[in-house]
Amino acid sequence: MPDGIYPNKMTADEWYKQGNEARRHGQWHEAINCYIQAAELDPDSPAVEAKRMLLDIMNYYNKDMYNP
Repeated sequence: MPDGIYPNKMTADEWYKQGNEARRHGQWHEAINCYIQAAELDPDSPAVEAKRMLLDIMNYYNKDMYNP
């Protein structure tokens, strides 16, 4: 098959790095999607912990901040 018919497969490390870059730019949902891809390829990837931490941040709710 000629090159270009199938997209390049990214490694778990590449997905993890792409997720980190998305996170740095405030694209948190994109970062989580990248971390999920990395974790599917390598369950021992640091992306598993990065995803958990990012979800914790996104789920954080401080009622005092919203109701002074």
